Amino acid sequence: MNPVVKYFNGEKAESYIFILIGVIALAMALYFIFALKSSFWKGVAIPFIIVALLEFIVGFTIVTRSPKDITRVETFIKKEPQSIKTLEIPRMEKVMSNFVIFRYAEIALIILGITLMYSSMNDTFWRGIGLGLFIQASIVLCLDFFAERRGHHYMEYLTEFSEKL
Repeated sequence: MNPVVKYFNGEKAESYIFILIGVIALAMALYFIFALKSSFWKGVAIPFIIVALLEFIVGFTIVTRSPKDITRVETFIKKEPQSIKTLEIPRMEKVMSNFVIFRYAEIALIILGITLMYSSMNDTFWRGIGLGLFIQASIVLCLDFFAERRGHHYMEYLTEFSEKL
């Protein structure tokens, strides 16, 4: 399979997973708020809602953008191969460096979540926020791991392609 199509279709597929997780998390948060109603579950609902909205927005953006990205990069390859070196590789370097930032942010949120779960023994609301942060940040960290790995393979392809110019 064409490495460009494989990369962007992989992004698109993972984005559908992001959207699905966001929808499920939002539904769960609403259930926590309106059915379970306790302070703990309302606390869990807050990070679920916030991260679910981010998952949905990011997922939707990537799903709608991926076909255009495939066309753009394939045009570079066929008509403007130098643009791989001057445009696509620098864009991907930025994407890859953002993954490092996201990883540290997600790990920090996981640690914050654990800290809130165990330091707020008397306040169930904050324990709930801690659990919600822990769950959502862990899910996003796992998904970003696969996205970053896919990005490394794509960067290898781009580098090999640009070296042949």
